[in-house]
Order: sequence, then C-alpha cells, then structure tokens
Amino acid sequence: MAFVNYAKREIILKIVYYGPGLSGKTSNIQHIHSGTTPEARGQLVSLETKEERTLYFDYLPMSLPQIENFETRLHLYSVPGQLMYTTNRKQILQNADGVIFVADSQESRREANLIMMEDLRENLEAHGFELDKFPIVIQFNKRDLDDIMS
Repeated sequence: MAFVNYAKREIILKIVYYGPGLSGKTSNIQHIHSGTTPEARGQLVSLETKEERTLYFDYLPMSLPQIENFETRLHLYSVPGQLMYTTNRKQILQNADGVIFVADSQESRREANLIMMEDLRENLEAHGFELDKFPIVIQFNKRDLDDIMS
C-alpha cells in the first residue's frame, strides 16, 4: 500500500523490477531515466559489479502529477537477478506497492524465468502477500531476438 504522509501532503509508491539476471531490469530503469525530464526525476543510483550487473539494486525516484493536492512520488527499484542474491531481493521487496516482472523471452531462459517467479512468490509470502493477489505486471522482454517463446 502506498505510503501517505499527510503532514507533507505526499504519496509515495514503490515499484520493484524483478526477474532473472540479464533480463533487462536495469535497462528499463535507465530508459525511463533517459526519457524523463530532469525536473521530474531524481538521480539514478546503480550499484553494479565490474561486469555491469546489478549488485544490490538500482533506484530511480520520480515525481508524478498531483493527486487531490498531494505530491506524488514514484520510487523505482530493480533487484539483482543472480540466484545468490535472494536475501537482497527479499529486503528490497519489503513495502513494495507493485512489481514489474521482466521475463526474458528466449527459450533458453525459460527455466530462469520460472525460478525467479518462484523466488518472487516466496519473498512476497515472507512479507505476508500472495502472488495472485499482489499488483504485478509481466513484461516479456527481448522479443526482437531469435529463439523466443510464443
């Protein structure tokens, strides 16, 4: 549920990009950052390895139009997709208002997608949510490549 600060008249929504490694979560946030006016966005923070893979998270704060005289802010996060970072994903998912699951459309990545969807289900349950009752958008990424699933 969105965080509402009545004293500051502000609504903050947390959206988490979730999915297997190299599916395009960071690329999504970088694209949003580059296509948004500087006045509507904060600084893009990325913690990466030398191989440019997300180590802990990416973070992009954004301003949206007002709702009922409340400033509206969107906080976009992406999680690392490597299996060893499940604790990080669980922590970043805490207090999320929604998830964008970035699935890699390549047939060779089917198993990685399924593993990460199960990881998402487990981490949501750890926070008291059910996968089928939580706001989730599934983005089928990499549709321009060969060997994609239908």
